[in-house]
Amino acid sequence: MDYIYIIYSECSRLFYVGYSDDPHRRLNEHNTKPFNTFTAKHRPWQIKAVFECSEKKAEAIRIERFIKRQKSKELLEVLCNFSFVPTGVLARLVRVPDVRD
Repeated sequence: MDYIYIIYSECSRLFYVGYSDDPHRRLNEHNTKPFNTFTAKHRPWQIKAVFECSEKKAEAIRIERFIKRQKSKELLEVLCNFSFVPTGVLARLVRVPDVRD
C-alpha cells in the first residue's frame, strides 16, 4: 500500500507533501539524511496526516502531484483536519488515524 503523507516544520511554518510505502521511515529520512534538500533545510519535521492511497504507486504519485499543484497552504491545513472527508480527486484517500502516536 502506498500512502500520501503531510509533514510540518514548526520552525519554518511549512508543509511538505510526499508519498511512500512507509511514511514513518520517510519522516525519519527527512529528519536525518545528510543531503542538502528542501526538507533538510527546514528540520525538524513532524507528521500531521497520513492517507492510504492505492496499491498502485502511479496513483499515489498522481494524487501527490495534484495536491502539490494546488499550491495551497489552506488545502493542506484542511487535509490535516480530522473532520475533513475527501471528495473529488481526493476521494480515494483514506485517513490513517493513529499517525501522530
